Formats: sequence, structure tokens, C-alpha cells
Amino acid sequence: MGWRPALRSRSPAPGDGGGAGARVLGAEDLVEARRVCAREPVTGVLAAARLDIALHVGLAAAGGQVWGYPAAGDLRAVCWAGANLVPVVPSALDRGDADDAVAAFAAVAREQGRRSSSIVGERRTTLRLWELLSAVWPPPREVRTDQPSLVLDHDPQIDPDPRVRVSDLSELDLVLPACVRMFTEEVGYSPVAGGGSAYAARVRALIAERRSYVRIDPDATGAPRVVFKAELGAVAGGVAQVQGVWVDPELRGQGLAASGMAAVVALTRQHVAPVVSLYVNGFNAPALATYRRVGFTQVGTFATVLF
Repeated sequence: MGWRPALRSRSPAPGDGGGAGARVLGAEDLVEARRVCAREPVTGVLAAARLDIALHVGLAAAGGQVWGYPAAGDLRAVCWAGANLVPVVPSALDRGDADDAVAAFAAVAREQGRRSSSIVGERRTTLRLWELLSAVWPPPREVRTDQPSLVLDHDPQIDPDPRVRVSDLSELDLVLPACVRMFTEEVGYSPVAGGGSAYAARVRALIAERRSYVRIDPDATGAPRVVFKAELGAVAGGVAQVQGVWVDPELRGQGLAASGMAAVVALTRQHVAPVVSLYVNGFNAPALATYRRVGFTQVGTFATVLF
């Protein structure tokens, strides 16, 4: 289903909070929306990356909408609405203004219905947005309420794995199955069930953009296999967010994740962006320990609602 025409300011429904409302932004608003994301470069990198695409090739090609709060006047908060619903409410806003922004985004989301596979962002904002939508949107598959947001803006604290490198399009048939295995482990279903051409296209695009990192070793028969991989899922404003970190299950516990991530950090900071970020489930103690060993520190907490 395509996106509906732009909605403009309307009176809030009962329980919405403030009456400033939100509006669907047009091309003329994108620069200002991007400035809002720049106030929160780590938290806002997902939305900022989509806005950068929209600024370059247009909103339609970027694959979603962007909503702005308030409906009139200078923007104070934005929300990307595409495959993911990503609210960006700057921490400098006072509590009342922040709550009004979230309520305004919830009003637009209720009006349009659920079109995103997840809601993701800063924990308080994300969970409040879901609270306002939960009565009218279908139940989620999972709500992840504690996802430490980690950042590294200096060289890694351990030696990088010299075998980790940028992958090549000629290796798509090796990289794609590893990505599918990671996604299935993490989310609980295969992204290529029923065809999955969009997921395969996304993996191909990341490889083409040199944002896919791999270590490929021979297996027992001498055939090549991916033993470590990670991608830069979003890059904007000097921040690169790592996603999809995965080690072949047969080789876990051997330190490949730590040295592999050190290599990803070193290569990213050298060629892509000076700040490397990621978020991880709080219950994943081994992953947290690995990232902290590499040198990542926590700067906030995310939450994700998965549909």
C-alpha cells in the first residue's frame, strides 16, 4: 500500500496531549528536518540517513514519509515513517514539549495505520509512542525495552582482525546466506521467506556501497564460508551505526567477534565516519562484554517494538 497524501495539523484526540499537532513534511522541509536530527547525531542516525537519501533523490525514492512537530513554525522533533518508524525527539526539549511531540506523531500514525515493521529509537520516546498506539495497532511480536546504545570515537582497544575486510559483489552468494542466518537468529523468522527480494536487494546495496564487512575462511572441505560479518546499516552526520554483527555458530567463543568488531571500527573510522555506534539487547551479556572489550561505551538506551 502506498503512502497517503500529506496530513496537516488537526485537533488532537483525547489523550493525545498538546494541541500543536504534527504534519507530513514535503521536500521544502527536509533541510530543517535534517537539522533536527543533527541535534541527536547518535540517536537520530537512522532517521538522518533516510533524510539524506530523500535530499539526494527525493522522498518517494527514500521509501517513506517524514513527520514534523509542531504542525506550524520551526520544527522541534521529527519522525521517519518507512520500513521502520523512527521518532527523533531531541533531549534538549522539556518533558512537556517532548511528550506533546510523541503524542502528535502517534496521532498521525493512528490516522495512517501501521505500515512499519518496527518502532525503534530512544527508549522513553519509543515506548511512549507505542503506548499511545497499542490500543489501535495490532499486537507486536516482541517489545525490547532495554537496548544499550554504545559509541566508540577512538581507535579500538584491541588489535583488529587483519582478515576482516570490505566484501565484494562477487561474494554476494556467500554473504547473503550469512545475513539471512543472522536475521533469523535475531528476529525469529527468515527475511527471504516467500521470496525476500527486498532483503536480498538491501544486502546487495550494502555490499555495493562498501558497507559490508566480512571474514571469509575455508571450511573443512576447502570451500569458502563467511565466519564473521557486520554491516553499516546507517551512516549520517559523522556517525556510522553497525548492524547485523554475526559469527558462525560453530566458531563462537574463540574471540572472532571482538577482533572482528575492532577491524570494523578501524576500517569505518578510516574510510566512513569518525564515530561508530550500535545498540544491543541488554540481555545479551556476551555481546555487551565483547563491545566493551573493543572500547565501546554506553551513551543511552534504545527500545524496539517488532511487528
